[in-house]
Amino acid sequence: MPRLSLYRPDRTNDYRFLDRRISEMYTVGGLDIFVHKYLGTQTGGQDSALSGNGDATQPVYDSLNPLFIEDLLLLENRDRVYSDDVYVMRGVYQVQDIDFDLTQFGLFLNGDTLFITFHYNDMIDTLGRKLMAGDVLEIPNLKDYHPLDPTIPLPLPRYYVIQDAKFAAEGFTQTWQPHTWRVKATPMVNSQEFNSILDKPVQNATIWDNGNFYPAGSWVLYGNTYYYAVRDVQPGVDITDPFYWEQRTPETIGDNVSTRKKDTEINDAILTQADVEVPLSGYDTTKFYIVPTKNGIPVTPTGINISNPGVNASSTVANDSSDNGTPVADGYTMGYLTGDGIAPNGLPVTPGVTFPLRPREGDYALRLDFFPNRLFRYDGRRWIKIEDNVRTDLNNGPANKTLRSSFVNNTEEVQTTDRGAIPSRQSLSEILKPRADNGG
Repeated sequence: MPRLSLYRPDRTNDYRFLDRRISEMYTVGGLDIFVHKYLGTQTGGQDSALSGNGDATQPVYDSLNPLFIEDLLLLENRDRVYSDDVYVMRGVYQVQDIDFDLTQFGLFLNGDTLFITFHYNDMIDTLGRKLMAGDVLEIPNLKDYHPLDPTIPLPLPRYYVIQDAKFAAEGFTQTWQPHTWRVKATPMVNSQEFNSILDKPVQNATIWDNGNFYPAGSWVLYGNTYYYAVRDVQPGVDITDPFYWEQRTPETIGDNVSTRKKDTEINDAILTQADVEVPLSGYDTTKFYIVPTKNGIPVTPTGINISNPGVNASSTVANDSSDNGTPVADGYTMGYLTGDGIAPNGLPVTPGVTFPLRPREGDYALRLDFFPNRLFRYDGRRWIKIEDNVRTDLNNGPANKTLRSSFVNNTEEVQTTDRGAIPSRQSLSEILKPRADNGG
C-alpha cells in the first residue's frame, strides 16, 4: 500500500482543482487593479547609450527587454518604457489606516506601502509574465473623486510602483504548490522613470473629424497637436479656424497627481523674493555716507561754502568753481565684492566708452568698455581708479553677463579642421573621455 501524502511533486488534478477554487475566490472577493506593464529601457532616450554618449557603462540595446539595465554604474533604469495597453487583474490587499510606527527611533508614518496578492496563473494568462519590480499599479478604489483643487477636471488616480515580488506564504495549499503572487508597492513619484505614464494628458481627447459636432470645452487631437473648442463647433468647421479652435497644451496626469507643479510655484516665488531682497552678490554700500578728504583732512562736500549763497536744502546740484570736494575712495566700506560702479554718496557719474572732455577735479566717470565696468575719479591731472563693478546677479542665467557666467555658459563653438565644431561648454564627463586622434 503506497504511503499517504498530500505533497505532489507535479501539478496534478488536486492542484488544478484547488487552483480553480482560489481563482474563483479572487474573482468574487478581489478588486480590479490596472497594471501598466514595464517593457524595458528606452532606446535612444535622453540618458540611454543610444543618445550618443559612448559610455561603456550604458550599453546599447536594440530591443526592449525588462531585464536590461540602462546604467550599469548606478544600476538605474531612468528612461523606462511602459505599455500603452492597460491590463486588468483581480487583486486583494489589506486596507489599513495611517498609523505611527514607534518601533524605531523617531516617529514614522506607516500606511503608504501596500502588499497586494494576485492569483498566479491568472496573472500569467493576463500579463504574459510575473509582476516584477518596475510595474505600475493603479488602484481604482483609492481614486480621489473630490480633490481640494476644484480646477482639476477628473478624479485623481492613485499609482503605486512595485518594489518587490514573490510567492505569498498564504498561497501554498495542502499540495505544497503556490497559487498566489505577492507584491510590495509604494506610491509613485513624479520622476523621470515614469514620464511615459505621467506625461499623458489628463483630459480625454478625441481624434479630429471634420464631420463631427464638438461642444464648447472639447479637446481634440489633430496629428500631434491638441486643440480646445472655445465655443460650439458645427460639422464642417476647419480645425485651423481660430474663432472656434484654440491650440493648447493640456495638463498632464503628473501635473495633477503629484506636487511638482505646486513645488515649482513655491520655488519660483522664493527665487523671485530672493532676487528682491538680495539682488546682487557682495555688500550694498550705497547707503553709507563717505566723508570727502583732501590731504587727509575733511573738506566741504561738493564745494559748498560761503561763495554759494543760493544753496539751500532744496538744491539738487551744489558745486562751485573753486573746488569739488568728493570722496577719493569708498573709505572704510571698501571690502570683498563691494564694488558696484556707483560713486560714493550718490554723486553724479558720466558713463561712456571714453573719458569726458574738460573734466573738473572730483568728477566721476564709468567706463563701460571695461569688463567689468570700472569707475574712475579725476584728481585734476589724471583719472584714478576707484573700483570695479564686481557685484553681479546671483543667478547664472543668460541675462548674467559677468565673466564667470559668460565663461561657464559659453555657447560658442571652436571650429577645427580634424574634429569639426567643438562646443566650448562641455561637462566634465565628456571632456575626460578618451577620444580617437584623427589628426595626421
